[in-house]
Amino acid sequence: MAHAVHANQAPAAETIAADIMNYLAHIFLSGGNRQLQVGNFIGDFVKGRRHNEFPKGIQQGILLHREIDNFTDSHPAFLETVEILRPAFGRYSGIIADMYFDYFLASDFGRYSNGKSIGLFAFNFYLSALLYYRWLPPRVKGFIFHFIGSNRLKKYASYEGLNSSLTIMSIYKSSAINPSLSISFLKENEAVLREKFEVLWGDLRRNFC
Repeated sequence: MAHAVHANQAPAAETIAADIMNYLAHIFLSGGNRQLQVGNFIGDFVKGRRHNEFPKGIQQGILLHREIDNFTDSHPAFLETVEILRPAFGRYSGIIADMYFDYFLASDFGRYSNGKSIGLFAFNFYLSALLYYRWLPPRVKGFIFHFIGSNRLKKYASYEGLNSSLTIMSIYKSSAINPSLSISFLKENEAVLREKFEVLWGDLRRNFC
């Protein structure tokens, strides 16, 4: 789920990578283990067997990230969501689905997390990322302070925050990504799309929590 721009624009490009990945779900499914959270967070940036270069807990988080991705990408509810989105978003349907799903999780976080505050959850993860900063891959170090400073995890809880991420993507990734269309499509189809998320999220929690 990752994706480059000019060298002198690297921080902005890396912010795009931060915005388009479903970090919130990955971190949530890591439980309260800080190393597991960090490993799951950086999973898309560690390829092949390079996970063996990290502390054991972070290794486990990287491998967990891969398991979650494989499970999600083959899950009927996710595949059905992509098909719903495909006429409007084409090749970007999977990315838009990921972003919608983090919006669903963030916007009703208290219900999905037994009353936990998304603000406190996000703050706790930012602390984990800083505590294990030395283990973050270079690309992640390139955007982590902007990620924290903009409170990226919490921003997914609103249409405005989601629109902000989509706008960045449309500028630096592809003009084919239309923020206004993405938000209007979400508003018009939120009920059916959230139903798909509920099914997937229930299965993810049963398998990984």
